[in-house]
Amino acid sequence: MASGRRVLVTGAAGFLGSHIAERLAASGSAVLAVDAFVGNYARGIKLGNLAEMKAAGSSVTHVVEVDLRDAAATVKLLQGFLPDVVLHCAALAGVRRSVEDPVLYAQHNLIATINVLNAMQVAGCAKLVFASSSSVYGSDADVPFTEDQAAVRPVSPYAATKRSAELFLHTFSDLYGLDYMALRFFTVYGPRQRPDLAIHKFTAAILQGQPITMNGDGLSSRDYTHVDDIVDGVMRAVEHVVAVRGVREIVNLGSSSPVLLKHLVSTIEKACDREAIIIRGPDQLGDVPRTYADVSKAGRLLGYEPRRELVEGIADFVEWWKSRFLASATSA
Repeated sequence: MASGRRVLVTGAAGFLGSHIAERLAASGSAVLAVDAFVGNYARGIKLGNLAEMKAAGSSVTHVVEVDLRDAAATVKLLQGFLPDVVLHCAALAGVRRSVEDPVLYAQHNLIATINVLNAMQVAGCAKLVFASSSSVYGSDADVPFTEDQAAVRPVSPYAATKRSAELFLHTFSDLYGLDYMALRFFTVYGPRQRPDLAIHKFTAAILQGQPITMNGDGLSSRDYTHVDDIVDGVMRAVEHVVAVRGVREIVNLGSSSPVLLKHLVSTIEKACDREAIIIRGPDQLGDVPRTYADVSKAGRLLGYEPRRELVEGIADFVEWWKSRFLASATSA
């Protein structure tokens, strides 16, 4: 990453955004970290992410609090910083909650993204890397998922907002010459993972002797991808978008190694050295039965190659969870 590049990172206090902002700053980029601290999970967790970054010696220890649904504030933000490239990670995540409140998801994930695109055009910034999702493929996509599949049947409002945002990137590219890469992430896990995601929830419950709910028969599968691999892909994407003129690409970033839910639970049990207390639940509305990334395009364009194995990654995650949460959990 070229030293001195100005990069605006939205969602920078969250799970993935905090890792990306930290890596960009370490590479020598001037990073403006932005987050709205929306209430999808506790503000204190995001502040804890920033504290971890500070403890690790990162220069990113503060974020500018801006709600990207505010168009005027978003324009002011971009004009005040004039980034060379925008890395747009901010979103309301979570398939199941999006079913309950699709309007809120449309506001945060689509309207806010359009505001960012408009503000970029006003500020004269034409380079964007966008955090999309494997959920756009829906439930009837052929496996492994390839970027040339139509992705026109998302099964949750969350997925629909991400696919809609991708289409707006294409439109702004046609209208204003926006160079972009939309990265479809596949079930990212690792330190700072959101507390509502399966690996975090299962680890917390197992370590505290509480039951976990396994939805369905345990045969659903996900392409779990360690955050280190994802961040490596993102860094490569930023370089590509900045260096190449006329980029308008959608790219999968995953591990290409889908894992059954029941095997995931078993892996977490071994890392925790405890057996899970399992409650069986129904399939969740809006969930897809499987995800499986074809990452050949990412390898070809970016030199992307996932390296972290699930067993090692889960063991590291469990140790991180213990160091950050176990003392407070046991004293509660």
